[in-house]
Amino acid sequence: MTKLLPLSEALAKYVSDGDTVYAAGFTHLIPFAAGHEIIRLKKRDLVLARATPDLIYDQMVAAGCARKVIFSYMGNPGVGSLRIVRAALEQGKLEWEEYSHFGMITRLQAGASGLPFLPMNQTGAADLEKSNPNIKRIPDPYGGKDVIVVPALNPDVAIVHVQRADENGNAHLWGIIGEQKEAAFAARKVILTAEEIVDSSVIRSDPNRTMIPSNIVDAVCHVPFACHPSYAQGYYDRDNEFYLSWDKISESADSVKSYLDEWVYGLQDRSEYWEKLGEKVHERLRVKPSYSEKINYGQY
Repeated sequence: MTKLLPLSEALAKYVSDGDTVYAAGFTHLIPFAAGHEIIRLKKRDLVLARATPDLIYDQMVAAGCARKVIFSYMGNPGVGSLRIVRAALEQGKLEWEEYSHFGMITRLQAGASGLPFLPMNQTGAADLEKSNPNIKRIPDPYGGKDVIVVPALNPDVAIVHVQRADENGNAHLWGIIGEQKEAAFAARKVILTAEEIVDSSVIRSDPNRTMIPSNIVDAVCHVPFACHPSYAQGYYDRDNEFYLSWDKISESADSVKSYLDEWVYGLQDRSEYWEKLGEKVHERLRVKPSYSEKINYGQY
C-alpha cells in the first residue's frame, strides 16, 4: 500500500502544535520545503531540534512556529550568527537546550536504541554542563574516569529529505551522511521528502544504500528541489549566494516579513518556489554528472 502523500497533507496529518520536530540533514539534504510548509500551515509552539539549526530554523522561528530550540552549533554556515534565533534567545522569547554535536547524535542514538540515555567521552565543552542540567557526569562502573551521559531524544516527528525513495518509504541517500538514520529510528513518526520516486526494483538493486527502511516511515512526499538553499548531492549545488543574502535579510523584522510574504506565504508549494527562483539560479546550481563505479552484488 502506497505511503505517497502531498507534503502539505503529510505535515497537516502528522505534525501537531506543541510537537518536537527534528528536521534532519547535515550540510546537504536539509528539508527546507517542509519547513516552509509548516510555516504556511501556521503550526505553533513547536520544539525544533536539530544538530545545526541552519536557516531553516531561523525562518521558522521568525514565522512564530517555535517555543523552544534544541541544538548543537547555531549559525548561518560560513557567514555568521542566526540573527533571528539568537535575538529570540537573548530576549528570553525562546526556550533552549544546547549540546555538542556528538551530544546531539548520542541523544538520537539513545532514542533509536530504546535506551533512556547513553554515555559519551568527556569533551572540551565543559561549560555546557553548567548551562544544561541534562548533561551529567557519572562514575565509570569499571573504575575508569567519569563519563558524560545525555538523555534519549525521541522526536514526535522526524523530517528527512532523500535523493530517492519508493512509494513505500524505502529510501536511498548518499553524499555527506548526517544524523538522518538516527533521527528517523528515534522518532515516533517519519515524513520523507524525496527528489525522485522510483520503482522498488531500483531500491533493491543497491540495498546497502537504503538508509531508511519503509517499516519506520509514515509518509513519502515527492518534492524535487526540496532542500534549496542547501543542496542535494548529484541533483543541485548549494546556493552560497542565498546564505549571504539571508544574513542581510535577517537584519530587520521588516525585510524578514517581506521575504516570508513573498517566498513562503505567497507561494503554494515548492514547485512554485523553484520556478520563481528562475532559470539563472537553476543554471548556477546545476551540477555535472559524476557517477560511482558499478557494484556487482552477484546472484545465482
